[in-house]
Amino acid sequence: MEFVKEVLIERFDRGGLERKSDMVVSEERVAFYLNGEKLLSVMCVPSDQDAHIIGFLLSEGVIENIRDVSSITIADNGLSVYIDAAISEKNRQNLFAEKTLTSGCCVGVTGNVEGKTICSFVDSDYRATIGRILEEAERFAEESPLFAATGCVHKASLVLESGEIFSAEDIGRHNAIDKALGRARLEGFDPSRSFLLSSGRLSMEMAMKCVMHRVPIVVSKAAVTLQGVRSALEYGVTLAGFARGGRVNVYSHSGRIIL
Repeated sequence: MEFVKEVLIERFDRGGLERKSDMVVSEERVAFYLNGEKLLSVMCVPSDQDAHIIGFLLSEGVIENIRDVSSITIADNGLSVYIDAAISEKNRQNLFAEKTLTSGCCVGVTGNVEGKTICSFVDSDYRATIGRILEEAERFAEESPLFAATGCVHKASLVLESGEIFSAEDIGRHNAIDKALGRARLEGFDPSRSFLLSSGRLSMEMAMKCVMHRVPIVVSKAAVTLQGVRSALEYGVTLAGFARGGRVNVYSHSGRIIL
């Protein structure tokens, strides 16, 4: 399988020692260039690199509309990505003016989660049945090939009202969400009538990604944080956690969930 490497290990237990092989995920440092200048490097699974940078830049408000992107080129080795686009220079500078270490499993950096971008309330009238959410959450947990091989990645899936699903796996939950959202945007889909599934905890950064992409509902099998709940309440996102075992906890704007 691509992005998976076999390594030799020594497994210890109460019965003794066993030498065998194991599979580990293979991450790389990918460099992103914006309008001819290096923007940042990210440790990630080197897949869906174009979707990754688009999702990230839209989440941070550096790009305000997918139509502002004129070109994206991925280097042959997959470790450099070049994007040309009309941007918000103010929000680009915010990425580096006061960096915030995010609460990600794979430490991420954001510059625009504390009011430096102008966010409007997500007022989508989209609603989803609890049956559909739990059905997709169950399928989401079962269909994770990279996790099944390594046990080492997060996953995100954007489930559109029209039936399309965009999924991505990565060592970072931030990266997985950026990739799933970025792929949908690159293919011309509007996330405002959808729900997002995530395998990781829902903190403030996760909620704000949904705000910036106008995603009305985000659901995780994991927990939520207080700042995640506060951000979701303030900006109109339905935030739900612990979606497993036929149940889900809804922490904000529950009116979008239909019994």
